[in-house]
This record gives sequence, C-alpha cells and structure tokens, in this order.
Amino acid sequence: QVQLVESGGGLVQPGGSLRLSCAASGSIFSINDMAWYRQAPGKQRELVATMSRTGTTVYADSVKGRFTISRDNAKNTVFLQMNSLKPEDTAVYYCNAEVKTSRWAGFSLYWGQGTQVTVSS
Repeated sequence: QVQLVESGGGLVQPGGSLRLSCAASGSIFSINDMAWYRQAPGKQRELVATMSRTGTTVYADSVKGRFTISRDNAKNTVFLQMNSLKPEDTAVYYCNAEVKTSRWAGFSLYWGQGTQVTVSS
C-alpha cells in the first residue's frame, strides 16, 4: 500500500509564508505527477499546482507568482512554498501522486489526509 502524509500547515498573517511538504511511502516502484489541491469550506476541491517527474509545472492562475511547487524524487517528497499569503488561500491542502507500485502495475492516484492552512489577522 502507499501512504502520503502532508505537513507544514498552520495559522499565518496575510502576507506571510508557509512551506508544505508531502512524503510518499510504502510500496513505490515509481511516481509520475505529484500535485497539490485545496478545498475551502463550502467549495469544491481545486488544483493548486502540479509537477511532473521531469520538472514540468502547472499552476492555478490564483497562485501563480506566489506559490512554487518542487519535489525531491530521491525522497518521494513534494513541496509547496507559499508566499504573500491571502485570506482567500485559507483551505485544507491535499497532496496527491500517480504511483506505480510494481513493475507490472499501472499508475494509480493516491491522496494525503490534508493539512489546514489558515490566513488571518
């Protein structure tokens, strides 16, 4: 089985910064895309940023220029550096990953449990 665990959330002031991390563990043969999503109260889950294994990135327009996604393939870990945070960034942030668990398996999507980010004065 595969587990993804997020960390780094918390309460910050508007204009502040946070760095989220997500480590994948378990039966991992290889990982393709890794991504961050978020879900605010009463809203649908939305894509924040994705990164392929080779470094291709996609960002939501609402975070472009403020957030940066990165990953350490050797540690099966993805990061989200969040700068210039706004109250509208308040949400539960989830990571996911496309994981191949064996030589014969296809890629399946796994999700972390989420970490709360609150931006408020």
